[in-house]
Amino acid sequence: MAERQRFVALDAFRGATMALMVLVNNAGDGKNSYAPLEHAAWNGWTPTDVVFPSFLWIAGVALTLALDRRLAAGVSKAELFMQALKRSAILFALGLLVYAAPRFDLSTQRILGVLQRIAICYLAAAAINLTSKWRAQIVWCVALLGVYWALMAFVPVPAFGAGRLDVEGNLAHYVDWNVLGAHNYRGTKTWDPEGIVSTLPAIATALMGALCGRLLLWEKPLATRLTRMFGLGVLLIIAGEICDIWLPINKKLWTSSFALFMAGLDFVLLSGFIWLVDVLGVKKPVKPLVIMGLNPIAIYMASEALSEFLDDLGFHKPLYAAVFAPLASPANASLLWALTFTGLMFLLAWVMWRKNWVIRA
Repeated sequence: MAERQRFVALDAFRGATMALMVLVNNAGDGKNSYAPLEHAAWNGWTPTDVVFPSFLWIAGVALTLALDRRLAAGVSKAELFMQALKRSAILFALGLLVYAAPRFDLSTQRILGVLQRIAICYLAAAAINLTSKWRAQIVWCVALLGVYWALMAFVPVPAFGAGRLDVEGNLAHYVDWNVLGAHNYRGTKTWDPEGIVSTLPAIATALMGALCGRLLLWEKPLATRLTRMFGLGVLLIIAGEICDIWLPINKKLWTSSFALFMAGLDFVLLSGFIWLVDVLGVKKPVKPLVIMGLNPIAIYMASEALSEFLDDLGFHKPLYAAVFAPLASPANASLLWALTFTGLMFLLAWVMWRKNWVIRA
């Protein structure tokens, strides 16, 4: 029988992803950040581009483990789907709140975003997980990635034609601009990095995480499961690199090659985390990551709220200039601000852990 222990490495991996997300989202001076702490300008990837797909992928892993546990406890599939629907609705609403505050200008309210994408992908992955076996889920992943590739490659965009993958001429941009209009991401105004069409491969990302969860439940020795995880991860990385020939690895478009490559990287990383933490027992050094990973949505909301507060009230720039900028070179001062900000979020996570507060959206 497969081991049903709670893998500490899952919380540690989620916590590492959460910490890196806070770090890269809160540079003291974005113009002087180190290159690995910035997103790739367009094609290609940096460590920063690993963060969001990893968070979405690990949500898929946790989803499968949770559904398996609740089904074993006798909860019906219909009830589980309604719970997933409720959770997704709450996440979507929280995402709207994040982008509405503090101005609450409905004319430019961003409709999609990070939490909204998590909500949509979580619900879709839950529905597919509850209604199909693992082989069918693989077919779903292939179909989602294949359909997205076909849409981006063959559907013509007015004034640009088909197959354009630059910022202005791609299909995802065209759909976001025409459907969302003024409700796009304010950093781009005309398209959304968590937009409509690119949600298709993002669902596949969550599903590939769910399939990893299914592999962890496989009734084989843990070493066998981890070896299989590592091997599948390497194959997915290779597949992503091959697909990069036709549809470049691109986080902003969440291309099929990007989804494959990042899922492969996550398979490899999590297999290593589990081997290190749950097999070899290296748990004390990762305890801070575990604490950070227990309340990821609450920490994300708090980090976004604090960032908005500092920016909108005009505290960020003068505080940075007075306290951090004199301490080091521009890039190091920017990093020091980000590390301090992340430290504050860890302090919040630690207080919640000490109080035994676990908030599940």
